[in-house]
Amino acid sequence: MTSVPRPIVLVMMVLSMWSAPASAAYEEVAVKDGGTVSGLVRFTGTPPKLEPIAVNKNRDVCGEQKPSEALIVGGDRGVKGSVILLEGVTKGKKGAGDVIVDNAKCLFIGHVTAVGPGDRVRIKNSDPILHNTHGKLGKPTVFNLALPNKEQMVDITKRLAKPGVVRVLCDAHPHMMAWMIVHDSPYYAVTDERGAFKIDGVPPGTYKVTMWHEGFRARGVDKDGRPAYEDPVTLTKEVTVAPKGAATIEFELK
Repeated sequence: MTSVPRPIVLVMMVLSMWSAPASAAYEEVAVKDGGTVSGLVRFTGTPPKLEPIAVNKNRDVCGEQKPSEALIVGGDRGVKGSVILLEGVTKGKKGAGDVIVDNAKCLFIGHVTAVGPGDRVRIKNSDPILHNTHGKLGKPTVFNLALPNKEQMVDITKRLAKPGVVRVLCDAHPHMMAWMIVHDSPYYAVTDERGAFKIDGVPPGTYKVTMWHEGFRARGVDKDGRPAYEDPVTLTKEVTVAPKGAATIEFELK
């Protein structure tokens, strides 16, 4: 008999590793002699083969199954969808990102997103069917949106006041899963198809850099029939950014 994991508890444990204190407010200031932090996330060893996820509703629109997006390894073993967080930056550049999590073709696009202060964040439905997008920060619900209409969009920016890991699910379609990382500053990045990232406008100094990746080794299903995976993975390194300097850093998943 397959044991049922407790992903909510695990997410809360990972969250506690980097959440900023509630009293720490980020301040936008002009960054003098800002530098960059860039690098790669690579997979070492043999990546696990992840089975596709069966669709149990609206198959005329969604199809019979969807690929698992828990681990995407591209060329030169680069890992897509890892989140890079620069820790402890309390003053710096203005955040001005425009983040959209789209219910499109019965998948969340993007599967992994990250947001910070100053970003505008919206949930969209591009499908001609009802999607119910439900985001949880541990146990508490952050947003729970019924989107019955195609091209419907809801701004959730004001609901993302607390840093942490938000698990995003569709209550109408158990095969749909995503992640949203809310950071306490604009100093974050999500790796691309090559596993690459770049964070600019970094004030000179020495920082801890955290790499977060969702768990990717299968561990049965949860109580709702969704595929369950191992704990999210976090790795931390230290980097020094010189005035107008370019620091590089690499992480390895295995």
